[in-house]
Parts: sequence; structure tokens; C-alpha cells
Amino acid sequence: MLSDITIRPFEPADQSAAKNLILAGLAEHWGELDPSKNPDLSDIASTYANGVFLIAQAGDEIVGTGALVCHGGGIAQIVRMSVSITRRRTHIGTLILGHLIAHARNRGYRKIILETSEDWHEAVKFYLNNNFRITHYGDGNVYFVLDLVSKEST
Repeated sequence: MLSDITIRPFEPADQSAAKNLILAGLAEHWGELDPSKNPDLSDIASTYANGVFLIAQAGDEIVGTGALVCHGGGIAQIVRMSVSITRRRTHIGTLILGHLIAHARNRGYRKIILETSEDWHEAVKFYLNNNFRITHYGDGNVYFVLDLVSKEST
């Protein structure tokens, strides 16, 4: 049910809950987690100050995150997509992703890139179902792109 979900920008008060949500998802996938491998999560506001970091909230609970990092050349990258284990398969990820894509379009980005682990089959399927296409594989990862400018308008 998406009617109880609010998508909003990250606020410093969200730091602990957002970090814990992301790390819990990573630990679930990898089994064990080294928090030092995720230094960007120590200060989300500073790390993502030049991009956008979104929060999905249900009541007082943070149930999802997603960020858009801006690169040069009309390219943005999606990172830190995460949805609470209790709220997966309820379209929260799609809602966050839609907001990130709209943000990129509104700022004139031409494409969005992202990567995920090749063996994270649910994530790979999620991005394929949301019109991203695989560009290549490498180092155990799969790389995606979403072209925001249609060929007809170029």
C-alpha cells in the first residue's frame, strides 16, 4: 500500500535510521557486513550535498532510501536504493526510483547510470523492469543505463 508513503528529502535527523536501513539490507544480502566499507553513510547530508538523497517514510518509520549523485556530462548515478525488508514488493522502490528519475529529468540530465551485484537477482530484475538496460558486466557487478533523452528529440 503506497497511500501511507511519503517521499521527501533527507534531513539530518534521519541519519541513524537511514544508515541502519541501508546497512541492514546489505547485511541481509551479504550475510556479514563491514561498516567501514560504507563511509558515505557516516554523514549522509555532507556526502550527498551535491545530489539528492530521498527518504520513503510510513508514519514515523523510514522504510526506504535512494540517492542521485550528479556527474559531469549530463550523467547522474543512482545509489543507496534500499527498502525495509518488511515493506519490499510493495512498490516503494519503484516510487523512490520514479522520484529520482524525475529529479534527473528536471535538471536536464541525459542519462542515469547505476550498478549492482551480478548475483543480486532481485535488484537486477527490478532495474530491468524499470526500463534500465544492461551495458556491461565486470568484477561481479552488472552496470545499467537509462537514457532520459529519446532518440526522436536529439
